[in-house]
Amino acid sequence: MTTQVSRRWRPRSLLQLVLLAFIVVMLPLGVLMFQAGQALSELTRLADVSARQAVEETRRARELSSLALEMERSARQYAVIEQEGLMEIYLERVEEFGDLLAQHRRLLPDDPHMLALVDQLGLLRSMPELPIEEFREELFAFVPFAANTEAVRRATNRHIDARIDTIREQASSVQTQLWLQTAALVSASLLLMLLFTWLIIRPIRQLERRILGLGNSGTAAPAKTIQGPAELVSLGDRLDWLSSRLSELEAQKQQFLRHMSHELKTPLASVREGTALLSDGVAGEITPRQLEILELIDSSGKELQTLIEQLLDYNLLQHDKGTRVVRFDLATVVKELLAKHQLALEHKEMRVEWFDKPLDWQADRIATGRILDNLLSNAIAYGEDGGELAIRAWVRGERLFVEVANSGEPIAEEDRPRLFEAFYQGRARRKGPLKGSGIGLSVAADCARAQHGELMLVEDNQLPVCFRLVLPWIDADASGQETNNTTLMLPTEAASLHARNN
Repeated sequence: MTTQVSRRWRPRSLLQLVLLAFIVVMLPLGVLMFQAGQALSELTRLADVSARQAVEETRRARELSSLALEMERSARQYAVIEQEGLMEIYLERVEEFGDLLAQHRRLLPDDPHMLALVDQLGLLRSMPELPIEEFREELFAFVPFAANTEAVRRATNRHIDARIDTIREQASSVQTQLWLQTAALVSASLLLMLLFTWLIIRPIRQLERRILGLGNSGTAAPAKTIQGPAELVSLGDRLDWLSSRLSELEAQKQQFLRHMSHELKTPLASVREGTALLSDGVAGEITPRQLEILELIDSSGKELQTLIEQLLDYNLLQHDKGTRVVRFDLATVVKELLAKHQLALEHKEMRVEWFDKPLDWQADRIATGRILDNLLSNAIAYGEDGGELAIRAWVRGERLFVEVANSGEPIAEEDRPRLFEAFYQGRARRKGPLKGSGIGLSVAADCARAQHGELMLVEDNQLPVCFRLVLPWIDADASGQETNNTTLMLPTEAASLHARNN
């Protein structure tokens, strides 16, 4: 069960963790959007104010130029006509110019042309008080006055351009700042995404490892307490319960196999002994028909004994995974197995091709013999009557290759992926009175894996069904096993051995 420490910090549910992750990850992006909006609003405001000011200042500078021209025109007309109405117009234009100049002076307070215009405007205001002759002489003052007015207009344009450049620089600075903030906040969001992804994936991977452990060995390896959302923690607790339950069921299965196998062997031995006594005529003479029935019973008893021995082998492999490395002659092992199955081979009239030259190897002799025994039994059971059985062996480098092939019906494609599963029986059926147990090939594959080897179904050009066993050379010193004193050639010195024995 979960500890109080893990319950103190973990989120209450997976939904809460996902929502929290979404909110926290979106928070930097939200801050970025807010800051970008604020910066954009400020730039928009500055651009709007600047545009309004530029329009007003440009209009005022143009009005100053226009008023200066009208002032000069009125003064010159008065100097020629000497009409009082023209002087009134002149004075009005002077006052208007003065008001606009006072407003414009706030824009260019230190401009020399602006200061010159202020001084000149004072002189132009006093001109109506002069006699007409002096008035005409002072008309030349309008030339520098117009020049200063034009200079003020140009200065106004430069000031507007400088303000636009300032706004442009400010916009560029804001853009750079936004890019930096974008990089920082997006990086923060990515880091937060990785953090919350790890927080969500970590308990899921812990659960995955437990499930894989259950699938591979039937029991999950001891794991740390899952720290995460309540749903995943609860699922981890259920997996712990499932693991303990599977362990109990596995122990019960192994106990059942042991008891059943031993309990069946005792009455089977009595049945076979009774059939042997009857066949020998101990109970009296028997007819040929009775002898045929006794042979059928004895044959079925042998097959039943084979099934029981396979169950014992399977049960033994589930508990004893060690290897007993010795040096042995593979040809001798094959010869013993062929002698064991001699009657069955003669009954099916199968032709046997096998190597009969010595081939020494270093591995687990018992496990290797069990593999070959199951392959031979499988070939005899499923092979065709009067067919062929081939046993080939060769050495390549430090690996031994043994093939057991037989004629008959090929193994269906849909059966091949599950061919080495325990208790799995494919579409093909054994030829005989008893049905197989479905563990022969599973036992053989387990024995191969126990020796770091491999048993596989391969394609053969001569026969439709061919199993290949690959066994490595096992170092007896490294495995801590004792070897016999048989002289053994190195794997690289062994040759490919083939012979024919009918």
